[in-house]
Amino acid sequence: MSRLTITGQNPQNGRPLAVTVQDGLIREIQDGRRDEDAWLSPGFVDLQVNGYYGDDVNHEEPDPETIVSLTRTMVAMGVTTYLPTIITATEVRITAALQAIAEARRRSSLVANAVPFVHVEGPSISPTEGFRGAHPVEHVRPPSLAEFDRWQGASGGLVGMVTLSPHFRGMEAYVSALTARSVHVALGHTNASAEEIHRAVNAGARLSTHLGNGIAGIIPRHSNVLWPQLAEDRLTATLIADGHHVPADMFKVMVRAKGFDRCILVSDTVALAGMPPGTYTSPVGGRVELHANGRLSLAGTEFLAGAVVPLKDGVARAMSMMGSSLADSLRMATENPGRFVGGLGMLRVGSPADLVRFTIEGEGAAVKIASVIVKGQEWQ
Repeated sequence: MSRLTITGQNPQNGRPLAVTVQDGLIREIQDGRRDEDAWLSPGFVDLQVNGYYGDDVNHEEPDPETIVSLTRTMVAMGVTTYLPTIITATEVRITAALQAIAEARRRSSLVANAVPFVHVEGPSISPTEGFRGAHPVEHVRPPSLAEFDRWQGASGGLVGMVTLSPHFRGMEAYVSALTARSVHVALGHTNASAEEIHRAVNAGARLSTHLGNGIAGIIPRHSNVLWPQLAEDRLTATLIADGHHVPADMFKVMVRAKGFDRCILVSDTVALAGMPPGTYTSPVGGRVELHANGRLSLAGTEFLAGAVVPLKDGVARAMSMMGSSLADSLRMATENPGRFVGGLGMLRVGSPADLVRFTIEGEGAAVKIASVIVKGQEWQ
């Protein structure tokens, strides 16, 4: 395969950068020779994607072509690695969704490259209103290792991340068993006690899913699920940086508490993301209203009905909310999530040549993708 040199501005220092790629890998990284008008970064890594622009991972009739289409959209927005996310449902529905994703990976090399595994969010989460979020209460159930193994058997071992609530009896053994199977365990949609959270971490849990969300609107100021997760250094927090799910002050405080190295940006986008503003019918939330500022709410209310801001724009909004550098914000969307998908998201010799060139027009503004490189080839 011929060598290709990609140039751009280095987010670490603002200087011109030249990256040479060949055979799908980064071969050289050198200073550039001319000023650049676009930033150059590893491709974005999104650990939580439910859908985008009509493509729904959780559609009642899963279709591999939906995943192929969703993957093309993700790559076009600079996300070169992502986890299709299946929410709480019947075992039959979860298994069908897993099989559709597995088939999409067999059909498409693009999907196989972009989707290392699947994130199952549920079904063992809190059944309590507020903490449960939009997950259907009738399908919430205790953890079952036998069911998990059936998921893996049906999909060829495709589940690599599971979000759960550690309040269930026997959860420590479940977390330990998943960890032994090299599955990342995340805590989320939970009203567990501090002791239950610490026990889950001792058993192997290492992530907090969209911390600050999947939680009731009113909670005790001292005894709640936020403090133990913020205090636990072994937990890396994923955060939705759309400016709606977590207020700017809270976002800034959580990043300060965890530190940049233990924070990850996720989009958590739903199928209505990318659609024009208007009123829609959601299979989960009923009538919903999509606003021009990227807020999706139940029609006529202020209650959120999902996320619609892509990860690329979350990078810019995180910068604005924190007053941080582009390099720090990018790290939360590349290198930090990359640790959980095999060490991706790093700009270094020998790494996969998945890169993105982009511009940001104004503080907190939308990010415009200039070009995307997948396995050393420019994505068209």
